[in-house]
Amino acid sequence: MFEFTYSANPARVIFGSGTLGRLPEIVEEMGLQRVVVLSTPQQKDDAERLQAVIGKRCAGIFPDAQMHTPVHVTEKAVDMVLALQADGLVAVGGGSTTGLGKAIALRTDLVQIVAPTTYAGSEMTPILGETRDGNKMTQTNAKVLPEVVIYDVDLTMSLPVKLSGTSGINAIAHAIEALYSRDANPVISLLAKEAVSEFSKALPAISANPGDRTARSGALYGAWLCGTCLGAVGMALHHKLCHTLGGMFDLPHAETHTVILPHALAYNAPAVPEAMRALREALDTNDPPRALYDLAGKVGAPRSLKELGMPESGIAQAVERAIANPYWNPRELEPDLILALIENAFAGRLPEYQHTEHHG
Repeated sequence: MFEFTYSANPARVIFGSGTLGRLPEIVEEMGLQRVVVLSTPQQKDDAERLQAVIGKRCAGIFPDAQMHTPVHVTEKAVDMVLALQADGLVAVGGGSTTGLGKAIALRTDLVQIVAPTTYAGSEMTPILGETRDGNKMTQTNAKVLPEVVIYDVDLTMSLPVKLSGTSGINAIAHAIEALYSRDANPVISLLAKEAVSEFSKALPAISANPGDRTARSGALYGAWLCGTCLGAVGMALHHKLCHTLGGMFDLPHAETHTVILPHALAYNAPAVPEAMRALREALDTNDPPRALYDLAGKVGAPRSLKELGMPESGIAQAVERAIANPYWNPRELEPDLILALIENAFAGRLPEYQHTEHHG
């Protein structure tokens, strides 16, 4: 007999191929008259195409979303949205664009329609991370949960192989932490195990053949499941380390998750036997941390924080900040072991199962 609480997040999910073509009809159904399309500078062309597709119900585009959702960019976007008297947001892109939409919604309560082009999964969560002065702060608020998510496999077909890999492993991190979260429950654990299994098959297949529609569909399905997991349960050590490192050193988001995940899992492994059993099955391996490290290698992803541009001199400060205000974690954070974890991740070494008697 076990006890749990499960809260489902309300969202309308439309999944398939060519589903973005339904956007004008969805905008109309929602009674929206003046939507603003959001994107990064790199995806401005996509935003302009959507503006043309939506037609007269589109009030304009804001193509300046940035990684880690800097507050100064959000404030600029909010000014524009208010000036245009917008009544809705359409975000097309990855986690940066979705994050901007959420940050605007937090301040304006505008409805959001999201069309993800990566496997980030944040479109399924009421979680927002914002960066101010190199410090990334995360909050959970129902106001930031998108109302409609349009998953269109066609939007992911051109996602570069390396970005597909890091984006996918970033998503896997959500599922893995869901398995040993304080709020873990049987429904989310089933989704998490399925998601890890889907991604472990899809990512190497995409790496071998980027045009494999079956693999692309499997990865996007995995992304939806992983996002649902992240939206329903809390985060732990892995996410804390990634938020700390990303905010302090402006490291690329998905790549940081990819590097840290095997090490954070190895650290928590002694404290989470049930989760490890599920991961051994999902990944078809006796050593899940090693399998995740190898998966990053298979998809050509970076495996060291050094490659991402983190300075070695920042390691001690990162340990200090990660421990100062920790997220809940199934295993106590031991400073010397967290230091060893970050040193291993910095150098790109194999993940180590760290035991309390180990020091240095």
